[in-house]
Order: sequence, then C-alpha cells, then structure tokens
Amino acid sequence: MTAPKRTEPVRVAVVQLHPVPDDIAGNIERISTLVRGAAADGAKLVVVPETATTGYFIADRLDRLAEPDNGPTATALSALARDCALYLVVGMAISDAGTYYDAQLLFGPEGTPLAIYRKVHLFSAERQWYTAGDTPVVVDTPIGKIGLSICYDFIFPEFIRCLVDLGADIVVNSTNWISDDFQRDTWGWTGSTVESLARTRALENGVWLAMANCIGAESGFDSLGHSCVVAPSGKVLASAGTGDGFAAADIIYESDALMRWRGIATYRDDRRREIYRIESAG
Repeated sequence: MTAPKRTEPVRVAVVQLHPVPDDIAGNIERISTLVRGAAADGAKLVVVPETATTGYFIADRLDRLAEPDNGPTATALSALARDCALYLVVGMAISDAGTYYDAQLLFGPEGTPLAIYRKVHLFSAERQWYTAGDTPVVVDTPIGKIGLSICYDFIFPEFIRCLVDLGADIVVNSTNWISDDFQRDTWGWTGSTVESLARTRALENGVWLAMANCIGAESGFDSLGHSCVVAPSGKVLASAGTGDGFAAADIIYESDALMRWRGIATYRDDRRREIYRIESAG
C-alpha cells in the first residue's frame, strides 16, 4: 500500500456484531462479511470487537477456543486483510504455552501479522481467566501510528495517554462493554455512556480514536454497541448505534482546521506533572 500523505484522508471503520459463543466458523464468516463491506466503502483500517471470534464468556472453554496467534483463526483473518487490502485489528483469545490472553491482533494489507497486544487491564473475573499483558503497543504503519487497546483499558486515562505519548496518531479499541438491569437502570451504564467515554479519551488527548463494540445478549448481559469513530475534539464522526453493521469516517492527520483546534485545545501541553506526582508517605 502506498503511504498517503498526512494531509490526505484515511477511511477508518468499526465493525459491530454479536459474536456467538463457541461458533468460531460462523463468527469469522460474519466478521468477513462486515469487513468486506467496509472495504467496499473505502476503509483502509477496520477495527473488530473484543473476543469477536469466540464470544466473551468462554472461561470454561478457553482450552479449546483460545488459539495460538498463528493458528487457524489468525490465518483466516490474515487472508481477509490481504483480500481486502487493508489494516485489520481483531480482538481474540489467544493461547501461548498453556497461558491465555485477551488479545488484539493487527494485520497489514498484505496479510502480514504486524503486532499482538495483550490486554493490560483485566476486568473482574477476567483476572481468573487470562494473564495480563504488560506492554503498551504502538505500531508505525503507512497510514499512521496505531495505538492498540482493549475494552477496560479505556477506563485508565494514564494508559491511553501513554499510547499518545508514544506517538499514536489513532488509538483503536476492541471492546465488549456489557450491562445488566442493575448497571443500566440504577447507574446509567448504557451505550451512550460508553460512547461518551470514547469521546472523552479522544478529547483529553487530542487524538483520533476508533472503538469497536459488540451487540447482543450473552450470559445474562447485553452488549451495548455504539461503536464509533471519534475526532480529536471528541466529535463523533460515525456511530453504529445498536445495530449489526459497521460505521466509517475519514480522518486526516494534518489540516488547517485540526491545527487551529489544537491551538485552542492545548491540554497535553498544559499538564503540570510536577503537581500530580505522589510522593511516598513512607
């Protein structure tokens, strides 16, 4: 792929679907259909949700559903990226010598595996299912530097700021934000809330952002959708709402309008890190 100038648009898409537990073949087929649709729409980068190939609640089946990062599922995804000539980011459970990770794989437009990110922040019972990663990942590509993240990572502003400090032009998040009646009705943990979270992370860092979430019911929870592409101002450029499909938008890394915005929104430069430092009381 010829590298576009940073003043030229790059079309980014987020895929939204219901990954059916224990149906890897069917999930890959659904992912393929949506990714091919995004490619036909001009997308050069497509982001797919967390554990999209297996479903999320698979702790009792990890021994047979998690695969090596070069296993059959990764091979199929590599071929999909190559066929569509795009960068593809997919969340999936991987195994490595008997250890399981909630991971994110990045493939290039030739089908080449470019990176594996292992989720750093594990949520709740995930700590019993997976081993946490310990390394932030930013990948330099012809369409920009891509910072990788998964779901719960978004709750930690320091982590997303770390990706931006490492040079990320765009932060991508494969997620499965879920809710039940208590979380939704009592505390307002809804799709609009998680979309607002994506907007906040983009705004406070002045970075482009793409978040791909699941939809559908699984194990008593509902996935919240609202996959979106967000501008550095926090403006939602495209959202998938609550339906099956994809949402896409053009992003431009350098423009007069963006330079003007960043001249106003000097948030990162205005940090007073000497104030935030916490000295040990002991």
